[in-house]
Amino acid sequence: MKKSRKSLSFVGGLVALGMLATACGDDKSSTATTEAADTTAASTTEVAATMDIVDTAVAAGDFTVLAEALGAAGLVDALKAEGPFTVFAPTDEAFVAALDALGMTKEELFADTELLTSVLTYHVIAGKVLAADAIALDGQSAATLNGAEIAITVVDGSVKLNGDTTVVSADILASNGVIHVIDKVLLPPASDEGAMGAMDIVDTAVAAGNFTILAEALGAAGLVDALKAEGPFTVFAPTDDAFVAALTALGITKEALFADTALLTSILTYHVIDGKVLAADAVALDGQSAATLNGAEIAITVVDGSVKLNGDTTVVTADIIASNGVIHVIDKVLLPPSQ
Repeated sequence: MKKSRKSLSFVGGLVALGMLATACGDDKSSTATTEAADTTAASTTEVAATMDIVDTAVAAGDFTVLAEALGAAGLVDALKAEGPFTVFAPTDEAFVAALDALGMTKEELFADTELLTSVLTYHVIAGKVLAADAIALDGQSAATLNGAEIAITVVDGSVKLNGDTTVVSADILASNGVIHVIDKVLLPPASDEGAMGAMDIVDTAVAAGNFTILAEALGAAGLVDALKAEGPFTVFAPTDDAFVAALTALGITKEALFADTALLTSILTYHVIDGKVLAADAVALDGQSAATLNGAEIAITVVDGSVKLNGDTTVVTADIIASNGVIHVIDKVLLPPSQ
C-alpha cells in the first residue's frame, strides 16, 4: 500500500524492429540479417527484463515528468514491487499538454497529492497486459488501480484508450510488468470534471464494481449512512472474491451472516479506521497497530514493499480517494479477534 504503490533498451528495441522490418520487406535479405535482428531483439528483451518498471522508464529518457510525478506521489516503491503491472506511460510532451489543458503548473499538480495520485494510478493496471491482450479487449474496458476503468478500442491497427489516446509504442518489458507508451495523459472521469474524489466512500465502492457484497453488507448492517457521513474514514475494502472465501472459511452463507447483525457489524467496523490514513501513512506504521471502529486493533507490517494487515491480509490497491476519506482494497476479509 505504498503510496501507492507506472531505455536504452527501448531504443534498442526500435533498432531491432527496424532491422526486422527491413528483412521482411526485402526478399533478397539474407538469413543472417534476419537472425541478427532476432538476436538483437532477444537480447534487448533480456536487458529490459532485468530492470523494474520505474528504472526502465527512467532509462528511456522520455519520461522525466512521469518519473518526477511518481516520486512526488510516493508511488516509486509501489511500482518497484513484484507486480506484475501494466503501465501506460505518457511522454514528457504529453504531460506538458495535459498541464496546459488543466490550467496548472507542474509544481501545482505535484503539490496536490490526491489529484496526482488519482491521475497516476489511472495509468496502471494490475497484471501484465501485452499488446496482443489489449487488442483482444477491443470494445471492452479495463479496471485501473485508480478504481475507474479505461475504454479500449482498436482503430486502424492502433490501440486507443478512452477514444483519443493512442498507444504509440507497446510491449516495453520490465522485470515486474510491461510499459506501453501513450501520447496523452489519461484523466480519470472525476478529474475531467474538476472534482476528484467527488463521491463518498460508499458510492465510490459501489462505482468500482468489485465490492457488491461489501455494499450489500453495509446495507444489512445499517452502516451506509455512517460511511456517507463527513468523516474522514479509512476503509479496508475486501473484494467480492475475498468475501466468498471468508464465508467458506466461516462455514456460513451470506444470508446467515447478514441476518446476524451483531456479527456483521463487528466484522465491518473492523475494516474502518477513524481518520484518513493514506498509503504513506500506513507504511510509516510498519510494526505498529491501529484502532478500528470495532474497538479492536489491526497489526500493520510492510513485507517486500506490500502492506500486510494482521500478517496475512495484503493491501492490493491503495489510495482510492473519496470525498470523505480513502479506500484501500484488500485480498481477505479481516476477522476481529473474537471471531
